[in-house]
Amino acid sequence: MNPFQTVYDRIGEEKIKVLCDNFYKEVANTPPLRSLYPEDLDPAKERLFLFLVQVFGGPQTYSEQRGHPRLRMRHLQWKIDAKMRTHWLNAMFTAMDGIALDPEERELMMGYFIKVANHMINHD
Repeated sequence: MNPFQTVYDRIGEEKIKVLCDNFYKEVANTPPLRSLYPEDLDPAKERLFLFLVQVFGGPQTYSEQRGHPRLRMRHLQWKIDAKMRTHWLNAMFTAMDGIALDPEERELMMGYFIKVANHMINHD
């Protein structure tokens, strides 16, 4: 088990839900990120919520509904360069600021998000 898979038990589903709400508020206010999404952000918010619940050690609902995450493949349709990665990380870290986290929980989550965001880069 990866250490970040203990996050769900440590912070609970409600904080992950608030994290997703906060994140999509940041997306809405970050034009480069906002341009990647359709007008209605709710379906993307729900997918992120289910994905993070699963990644952080909770129920496997995301995979049951959508199959294997295949993150990189699912994101190839968008140009993701270092600048876009930074916009995404800034939005996620700001979203994290809106929930009470112990330093260890925050570090686990940040480590995961940095790793995944770097992996999503598909453009110079």
